[in-house]
Amino acid sequence: MTKDPLVVFTPSGKRGRFPVGTPVLTAARQLGVDLDSVCGGRGICSKCQITPSYGDFPKHGVHVAQDALSEWNKVEERYDQKRGLKPGRRLGCQATVQRDVVIDVPAESQVHRQVVRKAATARVIEMDPATRIFYVEVEEPDMHEPTGDLERLARALRAQWDIPEITAEFSLLGQLQPILRKGDWKITVALHKSSVEATPRLIAAWPGLHEAGIYGLAIDLGSTTIAAHLTNLDTGEVVASSGIMNPQIRFGEDLMSRVSYAMMNPGGDAEMTRAVREAIDTLAVEIAKEAGIAPSLILETVFVCNPVMHHLLLGIDPVELGQAPFALATSNSLTLTARDLDLASLPASAQVYVLPCIAGHVGADAAAVALSEEPGKSEDLVLVVDVGTNAEILLGDKTRVLACSSPTGPAFEGAQISSGQRAAPGAIEAIRIDPETKEPRFRVIGCDKWSNEEGFWEETAATGITGICGSGIIEAVAELRTAGLLDPSGLIGGPAQTGTDRCFPEGRTHSYLIHDATAEGGPRITVTQGDIRAIQLAKSALYAGARLLMDTRGVDKVDRVVLAGAFGAHISPRHAMILGMIPDVPLDKVTSAGNAAGTGARIALCNLAARREIERVVREITKVETAIEPKFQEHFVNANAIPHATDAFPELHKIVTLPQVSFNTGGEDGGGRRRRRRG
Repeated sequence: MTKDPLVVFTPSGKRGRFPVGTPVLTAARQLGVDLDSVCGGRGICSKCQITPSYGDFPKHGVHVAQDALSEWNKVEERYDQKRGLKPGRRLGCQATVQRDVVIDVPAESQVHRQVVRKAATARVIEMDPATRIFYVEVEEPDMHEPTGDLERLARALRAQWDIPEITAEFSLLGQLQPILRKGDWKITVALHKSSVEATPRLIAAWPGLHEAGIYGLAIDLGSTTIAAHLTNLDTGEVVASSGIMNPQIRFGEDLMSRVSYAMMNPGGDAEMTRAVREAIDTLAVEIAKEAGIAPSLILETVFVCNPVMHHLLLGIDPVELGQAPFALATSNSLTLTARDLDLASLPASAQVYVLPCIAGHVGADAAAVALSEEPGKSEDLVLVVDVGTNAEILLGDKTRVLACSSPTGPAFEGAQISSGQRAAPGAIEAIRIDPETKEPRFRVIGCDKWSNEEGFWEETAATGITGICGSGIIEAVAELRTAGLLDPSGLIGGPAQTGTDRCFPEGRTHSYLIHDATAEGGPRITVTQGDIRAIQLAKSALYAGARLLMDTRGVDKVDRVVLAGAFGAHISPRHAMILGMIPDVPLDKVTSAGNAAGTGARIALCNLAARREIERVVREITKVETAIEPKFQEHFVNANAIPHATDAFPELHKIVTLPQVSFNTGGEDGGGRRRRRRG
């Protein structure tokens, strides 16, 4: 019997089979996908815009043909003519399913928009930006002294600002004369220096005294999210922070999936490059609007990113990063222009600086964390963990710094979780389970109250309880363990074993019910055995990477742990320790650095000397390659247990007693897999 076409939605990862001719909007609604629509599917509101992806998707087990969706109809054509659709976009209410298809729901089409929790961290930064503005008064041209306007501008800068010489962007030569005459020979210029000793380069100019300031973007280009901080280049003040989903998610949730997409689909790398550059353009326009400035005032951008994102941003095929020896096209820092990266929202002459990469799997984001947290200057041994889809880990002190990358996958972001979602209003972000009653209480994004507090349900009525995000699923798994509902192997017990009907049979395993709103047409939010397994795999990869660095350093413990990234600010150290995400240390020695990679990008944006410093530091960091180290697999397997199969956690046991329960009766292991019986 022929199967109905498979429809896979990203970034949610939800999938299902639907008859040929089913509208994409209908499929989304039946799967509980967050796709907006206010016009009832008549093609008027445009809220349901989606982007189909084509080619081979091994992770999803599908090939998406060009005719996977119906052809454009008259409604879409009319809307495109009147209001315009971005290239590749379709209206979900009009496009119908014809074959297997992978569909991305862009951020602006989601009802519950993601909260990209990578806000700027307060930091004192010594201001010495690469781009500065100077006001000068230029001599008028004289027939008896035949010199060009640029030469007389250079002479004025030398006399009034002691700047010996300048060069100029070619594109500015045609603008210089009208600007000088409009300003009555008074002009403000923006000069950029690529290094302390470099000759300044003219990159922008305004007639008369320019008082609107100049700005820079510090961008943390992650696998899942893109976070940007708009910074005043005179004061260093962050005037706006914003973020969007990385649209490359539709090509693969993790880095190797995207490398695989590039390998299997000719032109796939260019497709992903185009998608991320368009997203950056959109983000630049939105953040400028939020701050109330013109995008033309953004004259500099600093990027930090992992190696695969680094290559795809630059338009370099990342295929070499998918196989040993994981060679980068270049590991050095780069100074480019917005024109080089086709960033149409910024001035063509705006400068772009990309931090250096440490190695093939440890990128400029790890370099930015090193610049922000300075493990090489620490008196004690510090472990810095930047948790994300791909975790960057640094271990060091004044004597030596080690670095590695660990493939944690997207589970920490709420992906690959049955009720998982991105961080958005209505998502469960924190949970507690009573060890006696086994009843949960939880808190959602957008409401400060817990679910058992008066007023909670009234305050969350608008958003509803929509799912569980990354911080919520981590706390849920840890709480299941402390409440005696989960054994050390990661197996959820049944109702008879746990004493609660919230643990219910689901196939060959059991799940735990957090919240059921099906009677009101809402979702049923559970933690399944598959969710536990996804978190086990993610936390095991993270812990194994840290242990590998400790082995290389020849130590069994660290003095302190710094959690960086979105999770550093939103996951309690207690729950991270119960899970065994991080090595055992006193809880007061676990601190949050917020978005350390973004902070490093801001430091590089605001301080020219810091760029030279990190270019020097990365050459001194020792890279440890997890992909080829035999001990990594051993550590990974042992770390599957919660908190760990072999490592002692004395500091953890000082604050919590983990129940000695076992629900494994020989039929299944912690991953929900049938074990072969002996005999």
